[in-house]
Amino acid sequence: MTDTPAPARDYRDTVFLPKTDFPMKAGLAAKEPAILERWAKLGIYDRLREQRLGRERFILHDGPPYANGDIHMGHAMNKVLKDIIVRSQSLMGKDAPYVPGWDCHGLPIEWKVEEAYRAKKLNKDDVPVDQFRAECRAYAEKWVAVQKAEFERLGVMGDWADPYLTMKYEAEAAIVGELLKFAESGQLYRGAKPVMWSPVEKTALAEAEVEYEDIVSTQIDVAFEIDSAPNAPELVGAHAVIWTTTPWTIPVNQALSYGPEIEYVAVEASWDRELTDASFENGGNVINKKLVIAEVLLPLVAKRMGFTSSNVIWRGKGSDLADATARHPMHALGGFFAKPRPFLPGAFVTTDAGTGLVHMAPDHGEDDFELCKQYGLDPVFAIDGAGMYRADWAWLGGQGSVINKKFVSADGPICTDLREAGALLAASDDFKHSYPHSWRSKAKVIFRATPQWFIPMDASSSPLPQAGGAGDGHALSTGADADGASPPPSPLPQAGGGAESGNGATLREIALDAIAATTWIPARSENRITSMVQGRPDWVISRQRAWGVPIALFVNRATGQYLNDPAVNARIVESFRENGADAWYADGHQALLGPDYDLADYEVVKDILDVWFDSGCTHVFTVEARYGEGTRANLYLEGSDQHRGWFQSSLLESCGTRGRAPYDAVLTHGFALDGQGRKMSKSLGNVVDPLKIIGESGADILRMWVASTDYFDDVKIGKEVLATASDAYRKLRNTFRYMLGALEDFDESERVAVSDMPELERYVLHRLGMIDTELRQAAEAYEFNRYTRLLTDFANEDLSAFFFDIRKDSLYCDAPSDIKRRSYRTVLDVLFHALVRYAAPVLCFTAEEVWQSRFPNDDSSVHYLEWPSLPEVEDGVEVGKKWTQIRALRETVTEAIEPMRREKTVRSSLEAEVTIKSMSPLAPTEAAELAEAFIVAKVTPGDAVTVNRTDFYKCGRCWRHLPEVTVDGELCNRCDEVVADA
Repeated sequence: MTDTPAPARDYRDTVFLPKTDFPMKAGLAAKEPAILERWAKLGIYDRLREQRLGRERFILHDGPPYANGDIHMGHAMNKVLKDIIVRSQSLMGKDAPYVPGWDCHGLPIEWKVEEAYRAKKLNKDDVPVDQFRAECRAYAEKWVAVQKAEFERLGVMGDWADPYLTMKYEAEAAIVGELLKFAESGQLYRGAKPVMWSPVEKTALAEAEVEYEDIVSTQIDVAFEIDSAPNAPELVGAHAVIWTTTPWTIPVNQALSYGPEIEYVAVEASWDRELTDASFENGGNVINKKLVIAEVLLPLVAKRMGFTSSNVIWRGKGSDLADATARHPMHALGGFFAKPRPFLPGAFVTTDAGTGLVHMAPDHGEDDFELCKQYGLDPVFAIDGAGMYRADWAWLGGQGSVINKKFVSADGPICTDLREAGALLAASDDFKHSYPHSWRSKAKVIFRATPQWFIPMDASSSPLPQAGGAGDGHALSTGADADGASPPPSPLPQAGGGAESGNGATLREIALDAIAATTWIPARSENRITSMVQGRPDWVISRQRAWGVPIALFVNRATGQYLNDPAVNARIVESFRENGADAWYADGHQALLGPDYDLADYEVVKDILDVWFDSGCTHVFTVEARYGEGTRANLYLEGSDQHRGWFQSSLLESCGTRGRAPYDAVLTHGFALDGQGRKMSKSLGNVVDPLKIIGESGADILRMWVASTDYFDDVKIGKEVLATASDAYRKLRNTFRYMLGALEDFDESERVAVSDMPELERYVLHRLGMIDTELRQAAEAYEFNRYTRLLTDFANEDLSAFFFDIRKDSLYCDAPSDIKRRSYRTVLDVLFHALVRYAAPVLCFTAEEVWQSRFPNDDSSVHYLEWPSLPEVEDGVEVGKKWTQIRALRETVTEAIEPMRREKTVRSSLEAEVTIKSMSPLAPTEAAELAEAFIVAKVTPGDAVTVNRTDFYKCGRCWRHLPEVTVDGELCNRCDEVVADA
């Protein structure tokens, strides 16, 4: 015999623990490709179109990325956000198609093909145009295929079998058709005015193709000798001083501009030569000159030139310089340089910097061009498309390029010649400022007057296409070189020529009205695009390149007018539809003209369209072509840089041809920056590759990050940021895993009516209803940062940390037939169906995995489901108020227990007895309810919240400390009954 007590019975096999095969570890990188394959076999996108047929349609029109290179983080963020929105609209029961697209024409692709030529020491201009265009098409096709696979790997659902491409024949036909609508309605002209030009790429650039970088330039002060001044004759022989950071424009100078109200002085300078000789090499050109300068800028001019004192010999207003003229510093060359340079009043002249006098080169500045045009001074086209002075130019002919730093430096040929002519007063290579560069080649751009095609912003003309009479068009010029230069120096008719017909509103006015009628998200973006459209110049739509949609016009050689014949235009469009834009480069122009015109009488325009015009037409051959004429998109969504890009080109194209915007709403997101908030660049080595993240962690982690960001502003991504997204994902995944386990073998026979449920279950359903409303509002407002936070907070705080925590005792230990346990499982089922739907737009792969884990079916998908329909809780408001107070009290109790845990007075809250502040005794059911909610042994009323260790013994099965248990390890009444009935 022995006195050793028998070991306590192990009741673990009687506890109803959750069971599921759903793994805690996601393994997304391996699982997601298999899910994609399953969706492809299902034809999930087409099935959804069938299921939603006839429903309210929601169209998010995809802005086309360029088909060149692997996707980057900006692509990933943009496409995921679009996919989340499209999936959420489908979840809300709408037919939400998504047609991805690509921009396939233009400089980015052409530049890459040229790079291959340069590597082989070949010249692109020596290659037949049809061969070059074919290589560009092949290059674009290659990268469309690559990017398509990468976008699909992100989980983006769309019509990948039939995306839109701007190089498809039907697209090219639609684009040229839209161009001809502008032509027929009087909204097209060709003129010469300065545009941004890339000497490296030899083409005009749009503002959206330009980025600004800080550089250091040469700054010079140059003297122009005044040879007549009828309002201030004492200035004859004095020198007007101009300051510029573009020395290369001096050889094209045609005038000087002054501010009529600015106070000017003429001064004689002197200085201490011992102090300045070492650093001042142009002093000899300053000595004995009377310098005319804005008085307020005299100290800055003195600093640049090095003189320490000056004697004012004349003072007057800018208006005194009216009708004065000066000689060009290189006047001795004769010809163009010998012509007097007039002084012209300029409202743009300020005293912020420089000398208060501005030299005018109408070839190379918008203000210069407009002012000189008023006085009959036309561009002379001295600089060719490569940035070289043309060979016959008297000064520096055949030299350049003007963007070459050495060429324009203080020691370069321009400054050397000016110095020898006695006109260079100061020169230094130290002026820091922001300057435009081509975003593709990274080379500096220049303003250059060239013959270009324009859509006028302020011409009064009908925005809707109106067929003109045969042969009726707008005045243009002839004789442009292939690179956009013109023969010297016969100026073209100026911008706006022939574009003043019609009685309708201007394109600018229509566009501004359309902006006001559009919903802009965030609202502040409306101000940005409004200011851009208010201040923008006429739209330059021509490019001097080969890979694009040609400006398919015939120009009459005798009249300079473009042919405006609807029958000819119709043949052009049909030709493009059958053979693509390549048709324009074939030998069929006479056939396009038809029998009424002789090709010998017409110039065939060779310029191509700006790619922004291409992408501005995508609504025509995608939205309208697929869903009906007049249909417009519900939403455009791109980065904030597209206010000057796709948002604006689409707006102007649609307003010019349809009198309205092509969209109802526009959403703008910020840029993806590195973890430190810096722009990503290869040189910094801080590029975060989305493909690497997908390969290591899975696309759903990236999608979680996108949805969690405040994407209306710039967002950060790095290891720490991704770790946060991964943690949020892990918690939500574990919530699903718990529900799957807790719902094992759940069927309808267990379901409990809401009215029969305990208060806690009714409260949770009430909370779910509140969250459901907020989630829907967030989805409708495209606020998925709020949407994701609502979902994760509800899962973590309302469910895992509260509801699941309280009810795990009932789940594990109550009898399967117990109404409390059945109620809990009923609510879990409601929660499961709701949460898996809510999560599906964001975590598209994981939601599918979760759904198939519970409802495996080869023919089903979570993405076929619609927004959940929730049971009504009649007393939800009252229950909600009560349990909100209980939750607050629970937090107080938990905080009070925590010190005892740390001191190991109690090992868990189950060992604690709690006194709560209450004015009246607690009913037994109320006390038991609170003890269950607080997960403690006992709750009693008192004057304040206090905690003590309980004297109750511990049940050997449920581990609760209860009064009916007389020895640790014995069973409480409930557990005794459950075990006995098992």
